[in-house]
Amino acid sequence: MPTLSILIPSRLERDIQDRLFLESAVASIRAQTGHSMALQILVGIDAGAAIPPGIETRLGVRFVESLGKSQAAALNAAAGVMTGDYVAILEDDDQWNDGFLYCALSMLKEDFDFSSSTQLEVTPDRKIIRVAEFPTPSGWVMRRAIWDQVGLFNEEYRFHLDNEWLGRLGETNARRVHLCEATTPMDYNTLPQSRPFLGELLQKGKPKVELARHDSPWPLVVRLCHPGSGMAQVRDNDAARERSDAEAAQLERRFGHRPW
Repeated sequence: MPTLSILIPSRLERDIQDRLFLESAVASIRAQTGHSMALQILVGIDAGAAIPPGIETRLGVRFVESLGKSQAAALNAAAGVMTGDYVAILEDDDQWNDGFLYCALSMLKEDFDFSSSTQLEVTPDRKIIRVAEFPTPSGWVMRRAIWDQVGLFNEEYRFHLDNEWLGRLGETNARRVHLCEATTPMDYNTLPQSRPFLGELLQKGKPKVELARHDSPWPLVVRLCHPGSGMAQVRDNDAARERSDAEAAQLERRFGHRPW
């Protein structure tokens, strides 16, 4: 039976109900049906982080301590011990709706090497904000060979590590697909007007990105927007905003654009 290694970066933070974000993320993984993969769940944590007693056994995960204190370092630490034939990423404050792994893995078993997804952004009390099209790591599922070809995350990046990794993905010959909800228009000529960010994905995504609809009217990835998130820090903190802008400029110099 093939194995899927799922990398979860975590700072072991808690939600508004005082429950670890990680617990909800893992529960959403365990609730996935329809796939035939053995799962290896690897949780990358900051150097020196205190692991709650007994949680590894209770959740059926393995914690891997990084040498740094960043999302990139946590992901790289987890990736360093993975053994799967396929690789997925789920940030600990995000969740997958049932059917996500089935759809993504079905794409990989057919014509593609790398799959991403739209996300449903919600508030901490689960009120819907919007459908977001940017291919965040929580929607990434790929063949192990693609991960090995692109390599680890660049730990110089704090806020745009995903853009930088996607930029290097674009330099490969990977076959790439982006999963969309069932109501998504599929006319690539009119998408820039009807769904401008999907239009931007088709324009900036490298290698060429194809869209694929699944049966759900909702995105299969749920992304939590909360005050502790990286994008909230960029919005509310001057130093974080300056760091984000500097990284964006570095991406422009390296790739000629901000990779999607």
